[in-house]
Amino acid sequence: MENFMSTLTSLIRRAPKRLTAAAAMIAAAIIIPAAAFAWGPDRPTYTLDKPADHITFNSMTDNPNVGDERDFVVVKDAANTNDGGWQNTVNVQPGKEYIVRIYVHNNAATSLNLTATNTRVSASVPTTTGKSVPLSGFVTADNATPQKIWDDIEFKSDKNFNLAYVAGSATIYNNGYAKTGKTLPDSIVTNTGAKIGYTSADGNVPGCFQYANYVYIKVKPQFAPTNEFTMSKTVSKHGENKWTENYAAKPGEVVDFLVQYKNVGEAQQNDVTFRDTLPAGLSYVTGSTMLINSKNPSGSVTSDNIANGTGINVGSYTTNANALVRFSAKVAANDKLPVCGTNKLINTAKVTTGGGSISDTASVTVKRECAPVVKYTCDALAIKRLTQTSFRFTTTTTAQNATFKSVTYIIRDASGKEVERKTSTAKTLDYTRTAVGKYTIEAVVTFTVNGQTKTVSSADCKKEFEVPSKPDYCPIPGKEHLPKDSADCKENPPVTPPELPQTGAGENIVAIVGLGALIASIAYYVASRRALNQ
Repeated sequence: MENFMSTLTSLIRRAPKRLTAAAAMIAAAIIIPAAAFAWGPDRPTYTLDKPADHITFNSMTDNPNVGDERDFVVVKDAANTNDGGWQNTVNVQPGKEYIVRIYVHNNAATSLNLTATNTRVSASVPTTTGKSVPLSGFVTADNATPQKIWDDIEFKSDKNFNLAYVAGSATIYNNGYAKTGKTLPDSIVTNTGAKIGYTSADGNVPGCFQYANYVYIKVKPQFAPTNEFTMSKTVSKHGENKWTENYAAKPGEVVDFLVQYKNVGEAQQNDVTFRDTLPAGLSYVTGSTMLINSKNPSGSVTSDNIANGTGINVGSYTTNANALVRFSAKVAANDKLPVCGTNKLINTAKVTTGGGSISDTASVTVKRECAPVVKYTCDALAIKRLTQTSFRFTTTTTAQNATFKSVTYIIRDASGKEVERKTSTAKTLDYTRTAVGKYTIEAVVTFTVNGQTKTVSSADCKKEFEVPSKPDYCPIPGKEHLPKDSADCKENPPVTPPELPQTGAGENIVAIVGLGALIASIAYYVASRRALNQ
């Protein structure tokens, strides 16, 4: 078989490219079945009616006890003491042992009296770690053809593991010296293997079902110790030890936090470290950290590093061991809280071990009382000319938790000298100024805020206006008293007369012709009547 595969591989390498794919398909057809059955080497097979004419092992395909003998290595849970339950693949579990059976049968016909010599059984138990671990069983004999045969089984899990041979577990059963079972040496899991036989472990195995041997070994899956832990974070009113996920506090109050850790895995966890991150609105109380564990059941004061980012190392813990860390924090004063109204101050704790990190939170809810927002502003000043000397001032304001009281208009001349001041309890004032010149006006608004009087102005509440020296009056009749540039000096839109019926030239001609014909007819009638009377 090996020579054939070597020749086939060589042919594929030398074949033209267009033939490579076809050659690969041929190779797959040959290789895949052998891999699927996980036994070897490929060899002639025999039946009960046609046994082998030479010494060969496990090559019958219709064995009434084990079926196809090429599948001669099987496994099952060692706790299963029933006859059946053998498999080629088994899903292993921690703490269990599994029994492997290796069947050995010399297929030579009884009449030939052929005895295999130096017959040995061995098992390859790999030390590799993974989620799938194979195990191979071997049967060898000096005068067998082939001299060595093998078969594979598979152990599986969803976690990494390796297999360990259970020392002293190798036993053999047959109809000769091992009817009740005999122990085989632990060399069975080495390259040397364990010698077997029928009358004794002398390596001699005659041909026939009567001389078949059943060899058993036990293996145990070994899983890496789990590295798991739990942690939690809670809060309480200071000194009450009533732990909860959220506590409603008052500004300035002191609260207690509790961080709990427990090793729930199989591995010891070293350098277990606690850290805590306080949010804005909470401050650590110096000297308040207490460590509680088996060495300090009543608690002992420890480092203040719990809340400064460094954290505190609380040591090593075996399975089911635990530790608690308790410390205090102070809620900020009312005016120092982050926002007005309800503040939810979320505090995060983290525990770190060789198995990773876990975080949890607890929160403090506190209400900040804030004075209402007060806003009072002068937003804009608008000027409208009414006549050559009269104007309308309009002020826009904003008042939030404030009350508008009045607006004072301060008029200044071109030199900046105040010439007049008018106060109105409305936001609009009609004003007349007859003295020719340029002026500025400023609106100063008065508000009542929390019982107090406040005044305010702004750049948008300062404007300019002018009383011209040579007025240019409005040319529109009835509006001659208005300045030409006033808003009310506008031409009235022309009045459009109603639309008259439209007639064409043809219609007029017809009408004239018709009137002439009527007059002629009347004249003709009168003339005819006169002629009759003569």
